[in-house]
Amino acid sequence: MGASRPEPHGVVIVGGGPVGLCLGVLLAQRGVDVVVLEARTERTAHSRAIGIHPPGLRVLAAAGVANELWADGVAVTRGIARSRGRDVARLVFDPPVLAVPQWRTEEALEARLAELAPGALRRGVRATGVVRTGRPQAGHDEGAAPGESAAPGEGAAPGEGAAVVRALDAAGGELAFSGAWVAAADGARSPVRTALGIAAHERAYPDAYVMGDFADATGDRSTAVLYLEPGGIVESFPLPGGVRRWVVHTDELVAAPSPEGLARLVAERTGAEVDPSTNSMLSAFTVTERLAATAVRGRTVLLGDAAHEVSPIGGQGMTLGWLDAEAFAPLLASAARGAGGARGGRASEAWPELWAAVANGRRRAAAEAARHAGLNMALGRPLPGWAMSTRNAVFRGLYLSPSVRAWTAHRFTMQ
Repeated sequence: MGASRPEPHGVVIVGGGPVGLCLGVLLAQRGVDVVVLEARTERTAHSRAIGIHPPGLRVLAAAGVANELWADGVAVTRGIARSRGRDVARLVFDPPVLAVPQWRTEEALEARLAELAPGALRRGVRATGVVRTGRPQAGHDEGAAPGESAAPGEGAAPGEGAAVVRALDAAGGELAFSGAWVAAADGARSPVRTALGIAAHERAYPDAYVMGDFADATGDRSTAVLYLEPGGIVESFPLPGGVRRWVVHTDELVAAPSPEGLARLVAERTGAEVDPSTNSMLSAFTVTERLAATAVRGRTVLLGDAAHEVSPIGGQGMTLGWLDAEAFAPLLASAARGAGGARGGRASEAWPELWAAVANGRRRAAAEAARHAGLNMALGRPLPGWAMSTRNAVFRGLYLSPSVRAWTAHRFTMQ
């Protein structure tokens, strides 16, 4: 297919990760003709995000995949903060957080999408820009990729006007897909956000971490453990199959992490033994917070990390993206069916306000999550021994209160 003749759909989703796939499922369940464009030719086996918080589980239940993930995952029902071999605080997570490797979550969502809309996921297709066509919805600006102009009448998308995604296939051939709307769930460095010229406020944190998955020899089972140590925090989370993830705060980015080096850090700070030969995933990273100036431009909406990147410490980013999908899916489905602004009358008058209300609500939620993540990182930074002891004593006193324990558990699980 040549790029001059876009393939028409109701909604074009850019990004086939957990957020884009989930949105595709939610829209397909509403009868929307969706296509999901994913640059990767194969799903990565890297476990990456593992924590599914209760609000995310609600969205996954609506998408029809929660039960199978429950069967494959570990229900994290307790959290313990330890320091120098003593417990500082204990929390109960009710409902629990579900620990599942991201590849398994994506696998379940991909299978569900294939069931509802066979062939909707297009792997090896890399989006290069978005072009507006026709007249945009009232109340939105006419965003287009820099250097590209509108081509009225291009594509046969429902409603009055459409948007066209330009793309390249794995062989470099030009493709184009048109839709009533485009939903960009293409990650923190979002090519779609860049192509539309949407600015993103960025904040780089001084924190760096090394992360790895190893066979679990701790005896902590389904408990998440935070080791608050003078040298910096060590986080420990259960995974299916007798595996445990370790995340260690470091003074600077480790350019070439090794299983042996991570195991040594864990042992030095916590006394826990980690067998380097059992390592199945390893990475090192720094933390950047990004918040897009707007989530909606023309007929394009940003979701997940494309709209807001928060620290992975606390594991809230993926759930935030699913909540974006849950919030925007009804509006996108209505637009794809030709409702709202394209119909006129009272619905037309309310349409821009509905989009603005949802976008503003999601922006507030992302800002709140970023604040929580920032606090979590601050609590995990190195402290002199005396300062750590004083802080831990205060924490022990505070967490004698059931209300403080309940509030903290709710905050950690995004409730």
